[in-house]
Amino acid sequence: MTTTRSTQSSTIAVHAPAQAPAEVPAEALVREAALAARQAQREFAGATRAIKDAALLAMASALRAQSGSIREANEEDLAAAREAGMKEGLVDRLALDEARIERIAASVEEVAALPDPVGQVVDGSTMPNGLRVRRLRVPMGVVGMIYEARPNVTVDVAALAVKAGNAVVLRGGSAAGRSNAAIVTALRASLAEQGLPQDLVTTIDPAGREGAQALMRARGLIDVLVPRGGAGLIRAVVENSSVPVIETGSGNCHVYVDASADLEAAVGIIVNAKTQRVGVCNAAETLLVHQDIAQEYLPAAARALWERGTTLHADDASRAILAAPAAGQGAERHLVAAVEEDWGTEYGSLDLAVRVVDGLETAISHIRRYTTGHTEAVLAQDVAVINRFIAAMDSAAVMVNASTRFTDGGQLGLGAELGISTQKLHARGPMGLAELTTTTWVVEGDGHVRP
Repeated sequence: MTTTRSTQSSTIAVHAPAQAPAEVPAEALVREAALAARQAQREFAGATRAIKDAALLAMASALRAQSGSIREANEEDLAAAREAGMKEGLVDRLALDEARIERIAASVEEVAALPDPVGQVVDGSTMPNGLRVRRLRVPMGVVGMIYEARPNVTVDVAALAVKAGNAVVLRGGSAAGRSNAAIVTALRASLAEQGLPQDLVTTIDPAGREGAQALMRARGLIDVLVPRGGAGLIRAVVENSSVPVIETGSGNCHVYVDASADLEAAVGIIVNAKTQRVGVCNAAETLLVHQDIAQEYLPAAARALWERGTTLHADDASRAILAAPAAGQGAERHLVAAVEEDWGTEYGSLDLAVRVVDGLETAISHIRRYTTGHTEAVLAQDVAVINRFIAAMDSAAVMVNASTRFTDGGQLGLGAELGISTQKLHARGPMGLAELTTTTWVVEGDGHVRP
């Protein structure tokens, strides 16, 4: 591997979150960034695992060392977000405190500890004519990422890309512009200190929205594009991109509590699934409860949710139960009537749709109608119910007696994740290292010619 560009600074500005200067068109800036990333990736393609892991450990150290400047930049982003009226759940997703930066740095170290996917033999065989056939994992190449107000994604994507031998071009959005600039600066400096090309990690944030549009048109420069954010962003990228897209999805996640469920555990699970972090795509948005246990379960679950400030958007049956005096008192009771749009809403806030159903099949029909294909959970002890629920779901993840919050690359052993894919081609569910590779067929012969 050559590193002739390793000490060169990119001409792409990574500090300013503002729009690109008028004299530098977004199309030209994106092209320059993509070409620099392509060259960096080609130089890096033969890197050993030892080189990659050293780079990742240096990245983690840089994040800790620059924690102060990253937090200062983040405070400016948070102030601007609140002034603009951003929902508090989304503000929480944007926020970086010392503990979160430490967790992000630790996740980079977890990626370093994972096996290198590049060079892994996916399958292989010897043909009857003696040809030896192998299919190997190889880097994807240059990965483009468009995402919103999630500075942790900047680190997750960079770490996974480096480990899988890729370069990444980032468009992180204006809401996290200062935070992302500080993070990218730290990561690029750490790569340079390791004698590696800085342009393995680059950002086009200075190009603004026009840069995102140019990234979607950069077919031949970007090998794959991944959008991560709200439904509007994802839809815009899918519909307008000429670059191949891995579609991540919004999360209208459901929890079904069966008549056979452990009701005490089911209270803890829905509280965690809804309130542990409300602005994330794996937070629960709809609670479905079997009618046979609704009178016992709903008041207990509602009290626990109300204590945390949750508003319940309840259907007639659940509202009748929750309006009873035993269900809660005074201002603690945040209860409104559900309307049709509630069933299809990803709130991203302390709101939860609630419906009483007459059985498993009704719950399945409801989920099939309104799901975004992200994560569904069944809380039950009846094995037949569990098996039927799993078989009936068409989502990226199904939880059994566990919170929807576990649909996360770090929680499922991936170290970090590129996003949660809700499509069915190439990747589905949390996308880690393997999903940032493609395959090459290697066919070895001994002078073989085809008859």
